[in-house]
Amino acid sequence: MARLSACLAATTGQARGHLDAMGALGPGHVPVEVPGAELSLLPGEHGRAQGPFTAHGRTAVGEVTLHNRAVLLAALAERAAPPALVVRGRGAGARIVGHGGPAVGEATRHTRAGLPAARGAGAAPPPSDCADGELLLHCWALLGDAGVALAEGMFVLAVLDGPDLVLIRDHVGARTLFYARADAAWAASTSLRALRRWPALGTSMNLSAVRSFLTFAYLPGEETLLTGVREVLPGRVLRLHRDGTSTETVHWEPRELIEDPRPEDPRGHVLALRGLLEQATASRLPVAEPAAVLLSGGIDSSLVTALAAKLHSRPVHTYSISFGDDLPNELGYSGLVAAHCRTRHRVLTVSGAAVAARLAEAAALLDSPVGDPLTVPNLMLAEAVAADGASVVLNGEGGDPVFGGPKNLPMLVQEMHRTPGAPWDEDRATAYLRSYRKCWTDLPELLTAPALDALRDAPPLERHVAPYLTAAGGSPYRMGHLLNQLLHCNLRTKGAHHILTKVERLTSSQGVEGRSPLFDRSVVDHAFATPPSFKLRGTAEKWILKEAVRDLLPGTVVDRPKSGMRVPVQQWLTGPLRDLGQDLLLGPRSLRRGLFRPETVRSWLRGEGALLPRQGGKLWLVLTLELWLRSYDV
Repeated sequence: MARLSACLAATTGQARGHLDAMGALGPGHVPVEVPGAELSLLPGEHGRAQGPFTAHGRTAVGEVTLHNRAVLLAALAERAAPPALVVRGRGAGARIVGHGGPAVGEATRHTRAGLPAARGAGAAPPPSDCADGELLLHCWALLGDAGVALAEGMFVLAVLDGPDLVLIRDHVGARTLFYARADAAWAASTSLRALRRWPALGTSMNLSAVRSFLTFAYLPGEETLLTGVREVLPGRVLRLHRDGTSTETVHWEPRELIEDPRPEDPRGHVLALRGLLEQATASRLPVAEPAAVLLSGGIDSSLVTALAAKLHSRPVHTYSISFGDDLPNELGYSGLVAAHCRTRHRVLTVSGAAVAARLAEAAALLDSPVGDPLTVPNLMLAEAVAADGASVVLNGEGGDPVFGGPKNLPMLVQEMHRTPGAPWDEDRATAYLRSYRKCWTDLPELLTAPALDALRDAPPLERHVAPYLTAAGGSPYRMGHLLNQLLHCNLRTKGAHHILTKVERLTSSQGVEGRSPLFDRSVVDHAFATPPSFKLRGTAEKWILKEAVRDLLPGTVVDRPKSGMRVPVQQWLTGPLRDLGQDLLLGPRSLRRGLFRPETVRSWLRGEGALLPRQGGKLWLVLTLELWLRSYDV
């Protein structure tokens, strides 16, 4: 188990010194032969880093899991084949002018597979059994950004390319990569702790990111809670230059490509989606071991369970959680699906005492805090999967941000009743922030006066969502239909910076790899090529997704309304977590930090200020943030 680090500095000695200070140069380190640069693995951290790999004059380390190796190997083999002959003229006057080389003043070489001309065409393809990271390096070295876009999987790659350090992140953000600049050097790592340990950087708490977290319950963009440290965005290739500048290219971004916005017959879209779902699930199933699936009982996890049972040649094991019989739950649905699909089903009961005992541990496993009360239960599920000997666990994450769930309804209702120009009118970006119903409207009462004063000139929070929702956001990728705008925003913010990072960090801590078929790039592309009326059809949410798997599941499951699992946060905070909340949020360490007004925290802890006690979710954010800051000693 390891994570990766990389450094680009003036000299090799400086690069090694910086990585050594981060704890990245230990026994077994293999130096790279690139002046002023160094790549290394961070042993002992929960990750799947491998390398270094060398191909076509470039060296890389990466955390790479590919789901379409055959496609990539075929593309590289085709690129390595002799260039196509170019024929000039017709009939008896036809002549061969060369193997794809242009005659003077004539057209350039033909290309294959719809890919651009290769860098180093004719180079030998990699061995078929090479590591996933090495295969991805070959794809990028020979095919450029198009080679990365062709890959399907979970990956980050740090590449030394001539004088530059290149950072590559997968399409949807299944794995995370951070970078920073200090002392005339660039450093990058999949471990935020490594950059926190970098003395030259001297990080402190990023107050702007604190405000973002309290608004969203996660960090929705490049910023992190450490000053000077940024996150590589998904679908991007970031090139860091020695002079301190950087350039970014986009290897993939969802596009709204709807050929017929008002088709009468949805069958073609439904059948195409079914094929893609089967392909996405099959490519993520483990080899030579039972399949493990986290089964909540909702349509998303249920369809992944049904597809795994249909496609896998070995048994399927499913896992659900319970907070006790006295709370509303979905165990009836998950049990029904497990029985229907003949899985070996296991239900874990999660007590408030267990959550209180392990909340700090779960917070410390995350590179950025996630204000999700399911964090500890998710960790316990990963432990159960690992204890059963599984190396891979599938989940149903992605259904809501890709196909549309109830989170979009407040925004759709707001748009229906909006009165542009009215004094009370809000633009879409502002309404989106309000729809989260976290701590955004409470910030003036929650944050101390010095904190609010320091935030006076901070960039507006709307910047995180405006590119997807408003014309003024200036994004070339903004979609035309409001539902697709909302889904695009959810995919690029919550999907990449909450859902996927939580899954990856918690499962990897147990040596398990969490995989999400509904976040498959081809499935996402199909969703945004589907007319919105097939996703939200009348009052039926995710209609096309349900129709694509209707034959695999009981109608009771397919047509059930989304209810979600009720997490007893309020009970925990007035029970097992009461003393922990008091000690952490009103203790001397928190008070010295000077971030939160103690009178507001006391009021929330007592449940004051509302007809019903609804401060639990807000307190959970504050408590999660405090635990994370302590874990990172910020």
